[in-house]
Amino acid sequence: MASSRPERVGDQIRVEITGMLTREVHDPGIGFLTVTRVEVSADLQHAKVYYTTLGDEKARRESAKALDRAAPFLRRQLAGRIRLRRAPELHFFFDESVERHDRIERILRDLEQERASRPPEPEAAIAPSDAPAARADSPTEHDPVDRD
Repeated sequence: MASSRPERVGDQIRVEITGMLTREVHDPGIGFLTVTRVEVSADLQHAKVYYTTLGDEKARRESAKALDRAAPFLRRQLAGRIRLRRAPELHFFFDESVERHDRIERILRDLEQERASRPPEPEAAIAPSDAPAARADSPTEHDPVDRD
């Protein structure tokens, strides 16, 4: 749960921008876009909006351009929807953490499939000959100790 004011404002901005992008911004360059998080500066003057999008590198570049074109409109709309003296400037950044998370998930899944496809390794039982041998120069509990 958001506790500080910048976090609460960031959550509110995320909700508002998401709604505006789905209902009010009709730029075909935006495509399938998800706003993942918004970080607002302590003075509430700047907001970093992190997003992900489906598609390849070209689609990512097109989405970035479309968001830059839509930023003034989104800021004006935010000014009327959130209760701040001044609407923060919006800066859009592609969120690579989601991509890294997906990559890690794929690697873990591949490792699990590889592990499942291997034949099981026989468990090695410890044979008496594998047990560590007692040193000849140290007494054991069965050897009498000369105390002369």
